[in-house]
Amino acid sequence: MSETLSQHPTPAGTLAPRPRGPAMTGLATAMFLVVLDSAMVNLAGSRIREDLGLSAAGLTVVVDSYLVAFAGLLLLGGRLADVLGAKRLFMAGMTLYLAASVFCATASGGAMLVTGRIAQGIGAAVLMPAALSLVLALYRSPAERTRAMGIWGVVAGAGSLTGVFLGGVLTGTLGWQAVFAAPVPLGVVGMIVVWRRMPSVPGRPGSFDLPGAATITLGISAVALGSSAAAESGWGSPAAIGGLLVGAVALTAFALVERRAAHPLVPLSVFRRTTVVKANTVMLLTGGTLTSLFFFLPQYQQEELGMSPTATGMAQVPIALMIIVGSGLAPLTARLLGLDNAQRTGLAMLLAGYLWLAFDPTTSGFSAGLLGSFLMIGAGLGLSLVNATAMGVRNSADGESGLLSGLVNAAQQVGGAVGLAVLAGVAIGAAGTPDDIDFTTAFGGGAALVAIAIAVSFLPTSSLPRDSRRAAPSALTTPRKEDLR
Repeated sequence: MSETLSQHPTPAGTLAPRPRGPAMTGLATAMFLVVLDSAMVNLAGSRIREDLGLSAAGLTVVVDSYLVAFAGLLLLGGRLADVLGAKRLFMAGMTLYLAASVFCATASGGAMLVTGRIAQGIGAAVLMPAALSLVLALYRSPAERTRAMGIWGVVAGAGSLTGVFLGGVLTGTLGWQAVFAAPVPLGVVGMIVVWRRMPSVPGRPGSFDLPGAATITLGISAVALGSSAAAESGWGSPAAIGGLLVGAVALTAFALVERRAAHPLVPLSVFRRTTVVKANTVMLLTGGTLTSLFFFLPQYQQEELGMSPTATGMAQVPIALMIIVGSGLAPLTARLLGLDNAQRTGLAMLLAGYLWLAFDPTTSGFSAGLLGSFLMIGAGLGLSLVNATAMGVRNSADGESGLLSGLVNAAQQVGGAVGLAVLAGVAIGAAGTPDDIDFTTAFGGGAALVAIAIAVSFLPTSSLPRDSRRAAPSALTTPRKEDLR
């Protein structure tokens, strides 16, 4: 991947020939930073809850406030990258994300921390699709993009590995505030590298679908907040029912807005592509599993198994290592098995690991059983997430890379925001008090999401709308093995 750029003039602009390695390194910093920060915040969750006097449901709101902003605005972020230029949006998003991180580090109460997390989510929603759009501009062929997604996944795994180690150490030695402040210098370095080494990619003429962005953000927020309210007051409470109803109405309005918009945030015709539908549905479900796992797991280790923050982080290192291994092997499995089968293999490993974790009898400390489940979970996450991302973006045409990259990222984050809220509501409800979590229920619910994802991955083309095979023929069928070489 260190060869030079060799671009021909296209409607999307011309990138001057230069080494791609430094630019890819700077862009990968964005993925590393966001994953690193999320991993460290999860490790610090118990300390944040203790220091700020939050309930288990209150801590869920702190985590979900970031996810809701991130998920709700990712699609608009992808559109902004296409129209205004991805490099410009990368710089703006990183600036906001880093400023919000500093704000979070100074938070003295739950409301202030939630405000900072929302700002972080907005920054990430601009930053991440812009970064992935620039990666797709660097690597143009389907085979190159599959390999690039492998690198992207390895970077995410490295961020998770570093985060679970540093998160525990920083929380135990300097306090939870350090997990927000420590990544800021790295983000500044990444900005400088991208500014100097990444060629500009001109935007394409177009407008922004603000009604679409407003309705989808409102819809996701209402569903997540309604589910969070259920954790404290029950699924039959006015807050829970009201939130879910408002969310359903807003998401329905989003679909209607998109059908009539001149420049829709998400052209509904994109869902006629089988690969896009399946990849994003799997991402939605896997995102819920991933986010809930790393929210519940540190609390389980510290509150149920009696582990310190540092020991908790060290115990999660095998998960992060296997995410890196699985991500690195994802392009090879796609080449040997095809993307569909490679994705199913990863999901099956993830399901096995999750069930192992849910029913592990460990009552204190770390055990061989937990280690085995962690290894399976990490490998399954690496394989399934990378191959789902590759399936979702590998056939993007000029002018839609921001859309498809934003869509696949949005699916993961929407799944994370809603999945965490729902599973937290169920698990806290099963415990019977807003201050406690039934972890067996939490992990079992995550396994159920993976099982549904496996079922979706087996859906044949004929089960989707009939006209799905008439649009964008190049993106409709599962790529052949020889296409990935």
